[in-house]
Amino acid sequence: MTIDNAPPVAAGPRQSIELGSDEALRLLGSVSLGRVVFTLHALPTIRPVNHVLDDGDIVIRTHEGAALTSYARQTDGPGVVVAYEADAIDPDTHLGWSVVVTGYAHLVTDPQELARYQGLLHPWVMQTMDYAVRIRPDLITGIRLTATDRPDGASR
Repeated sequence: MTIDNAPPVAAGPRQSIELGSDEALRLLGSVSLGRVVFTLHALPTIRPVNHVLDDGDIVIRTHEGAALTSYARQTDGPGVVVAYEADAIDPDTHLGWSVVVTGYAHLVTDPQELARYQGLLHPWVMQTMDYAVRIRPDLITGIRLTATDRPDGASR
């Protein structure tokens, strides 16, 4: 493994612009990798996962032994609270966007829906993924990092 010890590229001033929920979901749907955040043994846990956006819901696949599978099956109600984050930020220019969705996650139990997601979403790991988790967004926030010519980063 090689470690890059080159000094960071100096980026110019940036500004953070809030995104509307429709734009944030559109951007989230444009990438396939994100991070799901949930509670495990009373502590926050983060897992990188690939996803598909389906009618405004985030769907990920999982397996029997996964902590998220156990967590999502703990409820008969609306689901368990999770956060989901995805982004696309250029490491050289420091420009891009980040979206965070907070909502309820639950296991997909309908066999036809599950089969559909197995056809739409292909896990990146070589492991049997027999389950799917759907996250219904309640809170959608996002920012876009853009360049500005103002040294203080303020918009005009």
